[in-house]
Amino acid sequence: MAKRTYVWLCAVLMVNLVIGLTSGSVTLAQGEDAMVTVLDPLGKPPAITLVPMAPRPDKLDGKTVYFIDSGFPTTDVFMRELAASFAKSMPSVKTEFRQKIGSFFDDDPKLWAEVKEKGGLVVLGVGH
Repeated sequence: MAKRTYVWLCAVLMVNLVIGLTSGSVTLAQGEDAMVTVLDPLGKPPAITLVPMAPRPDKLDGKTVYFIDSGFPTTDVFMRELAASFAKSMPSVKTEFRQKIGSFFDDDPKLWAEVKEKGGLVVLGVGH
């Protein structure tokens, strides 16, 4: 049905084009005077400032690792399981599960201050 409608629409457009060309209402530009100006829709992106990753600690013993859910659907289930598995396999490391306020794009200064205060490390779940 959709294919038949598409073919019919193309036929109507072709007939209109032919009628327009033969009636003189549509003229085609020819010669050197014919010019088309095209704009680039992409524009120019801003410069990217690279930020290096935080240095890795030598060891995790006695450290606190925060498993943070960014609010993406079902990420909390995965992050809770990951924190439980991590705590089971590394009992000398303290694990904390937290849910970040807002969406992935929103800031959560209170959570980041807590992580910084405790000298914690972060595993941030951002979805799939």
